[in-house]
Amino acid sequence: MKFQEITMHKVSMRMKNPFTTSFGTEQDRSFVIIEAIDELGNIGWGECVTSDSPLYIEEFTDGSWVMLEQFLVPLVLKHEWEHPDELADLFSPFKRNNLAKAVIDAAAWDIYAKRQGISLADALGGTKKEIEVGVSLGIEDDMEKLLTNIKEKVDEGYKRIKVKIKPGKDVEVVKEIREHYPAIPLMVDANSAYTLDDIDLLKQLDPYNLMMIEQPLTAGDLIDHAELQKHLETPICLDESIHSYDDARKAIQLGSGKIINMKVGRVGGLSIMKKIHDLCEEADIPMWCGGMLESGIGRAHNIAVTSLANFTLPGDTASSSRYWHEDIIEPEVLVHNGILQVPSEPGIGYNVSHEKLAKYTIYKKTFNLN
Repeated sequence: MKFQEITMHKVSMRMKNPFTTSFGTEQDRSFVIIEAIDELGNIGWGECVTSDSPLYIEEFTDGSWVMLEQFLVPLVLKHEWEHPDELADLFSPFKRNNLAKAVIDAAAWDIYAKRQGISLADALGGTKKEIEVGVSLGIEDDMEKLLTNIKEKVDEGYKRIKVKIKPGKDVEVVKEIREHYPAIPLMVDANSAYTLDDIDLLKQLDPYNLMMIEQPLTAGDLIDHAELQKHLETPICLDESIHSYDDARKAIQLGSGKIINMKVGRVGGLSIMKKIHDLCEEADIPMWCGGMLESGIGRAHNIAVTSLANFTLPGDTASSSRYWHEDIIEPEVLVHNGILQVPSEPGIGYNVSHEKLAKYTIYKKTFNLN
């Protein structure tokens, strides 16, 4: 199996609404779409889930473009492979750059599934035909607006509400939400906004029956999270601390958290994700699939991922219309009453609209085998 041609599309799309976290506010998204073609004419799609600035992770869109253009794409065009798992070893000499590695891995898995005539979910070993979906809400200055957003999402049937927090927008926010919605499945995401000096503050969240507090401490940290978890009844969910299989293994050994949020780009691709999934399943660590404000291509991959057995908690893969005036896939991702159907068609199960992709592409470059 071999890639014959790879086209890199730099895409810019504007979300319906600004999305605010402890990192800042984002509305315009620029990212890279990979369109790979094999020797049989199969097309595989991948989305590099970067942002313009290196805030969530050290990678950013223009940096990942250079990594793909100068190193990963030329390398993969020179090699044959029988299974996408082989790409992780091929890319291993290059340090980190996981988001760039993951986008080629994603396209390879899409092609692999299409060559087998099976869905990406089946190719990954997924067992679920439908998945429960939650929704992520950004930080709001206006509490009434946040409560209105929550009501809207509860009425739409989403199975879990995630609210971003930061110092000064935390305990009182959760208290207010619980006064209006005492029983909804609720979690908070801190995006590394706290330190161990905030133990007493974070303990104040324990009475509110949260599903979890996601990544309260520094990105990459495992030791301080293990210390914090000793003081909290609320489960800690690790996100930015898990970049590899070894990170997950060490987190489990240290007791750094009780839940893992899996973002495939963050760990370098679907093949590594599967290894971490199996490790967590054996250790009885539940998982869920986080979101990176993806277009429909990345969203389709997340749906397939969530079909695996140990993704037992609702993920962030909301409807396309939650974020975009129009998506670049057909049909768009549609959540009905908090449930997503896992596609059964070969590959990612959605058609990419070349017309819409071209509409949002600001630059592209094609690489050929010869």
